[in-house]
Amino acid sequence: MAEMESQDVAEPMAPGEASESGARPADREGLLKHSREFLDFFWDIAKPQQETRLEATEKLLEYLRARPQGAEMKYALKRLITGLGVGRETARPCYSLALAQLLQSFEDIPLCSILQQIQEKHDLQKVKKATMRPALFANLFGVLALFQSGRLVKDSEALMKSVKLLQTLAQHHNHLQEQPQKALVDILSEVPEATLQEILPKVLRADLNSVLGSPEHLELFLLARQKVPRKLEELMGPVSLFSDENVPRLVSVLKMAAASVKKERKLPAVALDLLRLALQEGKFPRFWKDVVEQGLLKKQSWPASYLCFRLLGAALPLLSAEQLPLVMRGDLIRHFGEHMVTAKLPNQFKFAPEMNEYVGAFLEGCRADPERQLAVVVAFTSVTNQGLPVLPTFWRVVRFLSPPALKGYVAWLRTMFLQPDLDSLVDFSTSNQKKAQDASLHVPERAVSRLRKWLILRLVSIVDTLHVEKEEDVIEEVARFCFFHSFFEAKKPTSQIPETEQRFSFPLESRTREVVGSAFFSLLQTLSAQCRQAPGQTQDSQPWTYRLVRFADSLLNHSRNVAALTPFTAQQRQAWDRMLQSVRELEATSSGARAKAAAFQHLLLLVGIYLFKSPTESCDLLGDIQTCIKKSLGEKTRRTRSKATNPQEPPWVEVLVEILLALLAQPSHLMRQVARSVFSHICSHLTPHALQLILDVLNPEKNADEDSVVVTDGSEEQLEGAEDRSSDGEDDRASAGEEDSGDDSDDDSEEEDRDADVDQGFREQLMAVLRAGKALGAVDGEDDDDDGDELGDEAMMALDQNLASLFAEQKLRIQARKDEKDKLRKEKVLRRDFQIRVLDLIEVLVTKQPESPLVLELLEPLLDVIRRSMRTSSTKQEQDLLHKTARIFTHHLCRSRHYCHDVGRLVGTLYAQVERLVQQAGRQADAAVSLYYFNAALYLLRVLKGNAAGKPVCKAPKKEKAGSQPKGPEAAGGLDLSLVTPIYSSALTSFLTRRNSPLTVTMFLSLFSRHPVLCKSLLPVVIQHVTGPARPRHQAQACLLLQKALPTRELRVCFDDPEWEQLVSQILAKVTENLRTLGEAQTKSEQQKELASLGLLNTLFRTIHQEKLTVDLTAVLGVLQSKQQSLQQRECAAGSSRLYDLYWQAMKALGVQRPKSGKKEAKEVPSVTQNPVSTKRKKKGFLPETKKRKKPKSEGPAQEEGARPAAAGEQQPPSTGKKRRNRRKATVPAQAQAKQRPAPAPTAAAALTGPGTPAKTPKPKKKRKLSQVNGAAAVSPAEPAGKKQPQKDLPEKGVSGKCPQSALPRKKARLSLASRSPSLLQSGAKRKKAQLRKARKP
Repeated sequence: MAEMESQDVAEPMAPGEASESGARPADREGLLKHSREFLDFFWDIAKPQQETRLEATEKLLEYLRARPQGAEMKYALKRLITGLGVGRETARPCYSLALAQLLQSFEDIPLCSILQQIQEKHDLQKVKKATMRPALFANLFGVLALFQSGRLVKDSEALMKSVKLLQTLAQHHNHLQEQPQKALVDILSEVPEATLQEILPKVLRADLNSVLGSPEHLELFLLARQKVPRKLEELMGPVSLFSDENVPRLVSVLKMAAASVKKERKLPAVALDLLRLALQEGKFPRFWKDVVEQGLLKKQSWPASYLCFRLLGAALPLLSAEQLPLVMRGDLIRHFGEHMVTAKLPNQFKFAPEMNEYVGAFLEGCRADPERQLAVVVAFTSVTNQGLPVLPTFWRVVRFLSPPALKGYVAWLRTMFLQPDLDSLVDFSTSNQKKAQDASLHVPERAVSRLRKWLILRLVSIVDTLHVEKEEDVIEEVARFCFFHSFFEAKKPTSQIPETEQRFSFPLESRTREVVGSAFFSLLQTLSAQCRQAPGQTQDSQPWTYRLVRFADSLLNHSRNVAALTPFTAQQRQAWDRMLQSVRELEATSSGARAKAAAFQHLLLLVGIYLFKSPTESCDLLGDIQTCIKKSLGEKTRRTRSKATNPQEPPWVEVLVEILLALLAQPSHLMRQVARSVFSHICSHLTPHALQLILDVLNPEKNADEDSVVVTDGSEEQLEGAEDRSSDGEDDRASAGEEDSGDDSDDDSEEEDRDADVDQGFREQLMAVLRAGKALGAVDGEDDDDDGDELGDEAMMALDQNLASLFAEQKLRIQARKDEKDKLRKEKVLRRDFQIRVLDLIEVLVTKQPESPLVLELLEPLLDVIRRSMRTSSTKQEQDLLHKTARIFTHHLCRSRHYCHDVGRLVGTLYAQVERLVQQAGRQADAAVSLYYFNAALYLLRVLKGNAAGKPVCKAPKKEKAGSQPKGPEAAGGLDLSLVTPIYSSALTSFLTRRNSPLTVTMFLSLFSRHPVLCKSLLPVVIQHVTGPARPRHQAQACLLLQKALPTRELRVCFDDPEWEQLVSQILAKVTENLRTLGEAQTKSEQQKELASLGLLNTLFRTIHQEKLTVDLTAVLGVLQSKQQSLQQRECAAGSSRLYDLYWQAMKALGVQRPKSGKKEAKEVPSVTQNPVSTKRKKKGFLPETKKRKKPKSEGPAQEEGARPAAAGEQQPPSTGKKRRNRRKATVPAQAQAKQRPAPAPTAAAALTGPGTPAKTPKPKKKRKLSQVNGAAAVSPAEPAGKKQPQKDLPEKGVSGKCPQSALPRKKARLSLASRSPSLLQSGAKRKKAQLRKARKP
């Protein structure tokens, strides 16, 4: 460190660095800065953050590159070598890595010298016992640093010394474990063969027992066998590791290796090297059977099992197609399946993600070998637990399959579905399943059913991972297979239908067929959502549904070979044929209606496919849909009910809306998308009655009465998920059943307790049974003890039987109530889900047709939904309904840029609706709900204003100025103020008078900002409630409304100048009346009133100042001055700083200065007898005595004159220093103006209305102590305005004279505004500075 400092001192200084203070301090400062930066690198290197360490190492290297031969290099090496043995274990690798990078960057540093320094610094022979462990690790990390630099394998001398040091370190096994041996293996794996031949006899013993004693020695042996087999054979002779006597020892070594990497969770290198050696020597079957399956898995331990799993994954790329069955059909893969089934708890380690990485890497790396790809995928799929594969149905690694392997895998899945080969599966049962005595769990039919359900779901999930354009043949094959086995069965094979050529080896169960049908419709949804060219279309521009419908038509036409599970009736077959004819007609539609025709075509095809699932309902729907489509495409303009050909027949759009609602009632996401798409094309033809059909769904009263739409639940989808998860919970089924039964028993007991409290009938029946039992064996009137003794056995049995029957009936009643309650709850859930889906149609309407008058009818129904959901939003489903409704109402309706511009005769109705909404907003119990109603009224006002503004108006005469602002009705935008003003006036009055009103200030501010003319009409109501009998809280709200509304430019435009000035004067008078009680607040509402009043007063002052209004402020000034003392005392006592700040903000606008705080006064105010100037000079302490003697003689009287006001006022400390000079600058020009032009006393009304503005001093941030009005002395607020104060001439030097002032200190008074010259102030200041300079010269 001393060398480094000496070097830094010797460096030449930069030009200009030598200053008046001398070179040494500057150089010392640079040295300290330089050294601190250098030393910080070593602190950052040892920090745990990796980014910090790397950045510090890089900066250290850059620093040393600039000084490669300096003392910094020696210090850095010494510091890094010392850091290798620090006590913090986390810091040692950091220093080792930094040393390695340093040696890598500076190759001229010899490694032998570094190794010598390490051994000298951390000498194992000299260190004490307490420091032995850090010294051992320092030597180890030192060797690793040399190796990581990349130079050790090139330096043979350093390499030999490092090997010897590692051998020495290996003797300290208690501290270092096997780390030296691992480091030695890593180093020798990088050296050339010639060097390894030279070093091998020194590091490897010619003893097989030593080789098989630890994983490190075995790894070194395997390394030598791989790189220098001849030298190894010369050293040890021929060695067979896989002999019978060596296999148990290999197993023990591998178990040791597995335990050593337990925390790292990786495959030991020695295991992979053994696998490669077994493959190389052709002994892989022996290694896998004897070492892995019979050795490591014999006594199962999870570290050894995980090693075997990792060895399986790593072996996949190394094995041939003939060797894969040995690995994939043995005990290890079965053990892996058991782990997949049993590892279900959250805290259990799951190997499945790691195995997926191994399989994915294998499949991605051998795309050119589809045979091996198919073998591995089929092998993993064949691992089953009682017929159910252990892998999930959705497996991401399938996307790496090559097209031939994918087709082969799909063909294997289909074949296994049709003809399950249970013998080809690697099936197992868990320990809990083996203990189960139920014979039905082990029958082949159950295994086949579980396997088929999984296979069909795997087929569908494969489509999710495919590119629709590239793999269209595979997708069509899967879709046809699912559709055929969902709704058809083969009678006779035919080559025209490949699905009929294979028969079922086990009959297909009905429940399995339902799962297949559900999977088919899920496949349709996938095809509609993920197709890239167009939604649900193939490469020939035909929808997938159309291709499947044509396939279904071909199946119907081959009645000899194929039979439908539910045969069509003649009417259903006619509906099917008409549907096909309608689809062909829609294909020939003109290009103008192509999108509309495509939506109708999609709807027809989908309902046509549903004809196989529910023939009766779909048949009726098809006929109605076809009729509606013909009328929709046939009419050119919108038709209403009055224009229909048949008055008794409802319009087609209403029928189609009912159909869409029926489709939305089904739990199908595909149906939901199709209904949304179709409705977007017909919403322009919507009639009020059709809209009412949609709104009735959202109304619970009408929805409960009319059950025309039956909401169905997703039992099929639930069945699918339940079957898929049936085996996953086999092991936990017993515990779950106990928990469920415990919960049920608890619920039953709670239900019984409640029923016992409320069911009086059951209590009476119980008492009757007990009385009857007592009468059977005892005499009335005897004690209970005697009764129990005299009851006979028959009487007791009869009583028990009666009680048992009574409680059994009660239990049945309780269960019936519980079932009824569950049924109602499920119906409610289904109804809410249906309402959420129906909201899609409303969202489409307000998005596609925002200018339709029907949108106006959505306001109140949506508000009703929001109000009910806000009251009962306890479940997630209720919250989803609320959020979706609120989003549609707020974002798509109220905030939409487009709205209805053609209300026609609805104007009167809209005004009545506005009144109704505003009244409902005031009646709500929650302010959040009230806000929605208030916003709805604002939306209607926007519509009314837009419709009135859109009407043609007479042109204004040309003489009228273009910049003139409209007044009256024109400014109102066409709103009828005679209708709107009473509505909001009553609401505003209610808001300012009711104790708990849901309305808020923000609502009315939003109204005022959007409709300023309406705000003008409502201002008298607000002003009226500023004072008077209103509550303090309401007065505060009125003041807040005025404070926010007055500064708006839109409101100012609505007033003429005299009206505006009169309004400001009126509000000022009201506020002045409120301020008479300032400082007397006792409650929180009164405090809010005071704050709001002062805030409004400051707003009025800003308005008066900006617009230069002529307003009398005398009364306000008097009221504020009278409240100063009480406010000051209250501020000190209660700490109400906000009120005090607002008060002095208002006083500042009136020209009165705020006093300093009491703490500063206590510190700064000297005693009355002390001279202020002497006090100031004593504080400075550096003024020479010669300066003091040469001061003018007239300074003494001036000081005495200046000290009197300070002593008399007791509020204002003596001015000293810069403040005195600033005050002198301001008072000299003021005195000059006072002598030239004496001004009369100003009036209070001139405070904010003067013709000019006061000139600012050159330093506006400095506060002046003396206020001037037109050159005269400051007028005390407590004295009359016309009274003048005497003022003496300023002395040449010293403290400026002061006039006697009151206890209220002030800034420059703004009661009268006079124009002043800034240049005059500047010139006076310059002259004063020059005089001060001359006086200071000796």
